[in-house]
Amino acid sequence: MLTEEEKKEILEEVKHYPYPSVACIDALKIVQNHRGWVSDESVRDVAQILMMSNEEVDGVATFYSRIYRSPVGRNVILLCDSVSCMIMGYGSIYEYLSKKLGISFGETTSDGRFTLLPISCLGDCDHAPAMMINDDHYNYLTVKKVDELLGNYK
Repeated sequence: MLTEEEKKEILEEVKHYPYPSVACIDALKIVQNHRGWVSDESVRDVAQILMMSNEEVDGVATFYSRIYRSPVGRNVILLCDSVSCMIMGYGSIYEYLSKKLGISFGETTSDGRFTLLPISCLGDCDHAPAMMINDDHYNYLTVKKVDELLGNYK
């Protein structure tokens, strides 16, 4: 069940649009900002507020790679696996992250510090390979640079 604060924020966002359903992504982001991810129950609650079906809201939630439908770590690493990033060294970055963190794509470290996820494109092809950690964007990645970056996240 959504908290009163979450409902209030969603209803406030709905006011900016001609139809409640247009605020779907914003509503999902609000829930995720409060909880870290969007549960099935939250999808149902958002659907009810926005006068949408559960399936419509779930379709939006599962389409966007930055809406998390299962629990994630405190820091989410999104590693770009586009063709440009693959050509420019994505493989060695993934291998390093996987080995250093002891996880593969879709997994979270045992301490809950990091979740590693693929993302199909970060739009940084001319600066590949690229990744994001939370909302921070990084490019021209090397193993050394990744190692330094990881130390900045608790």
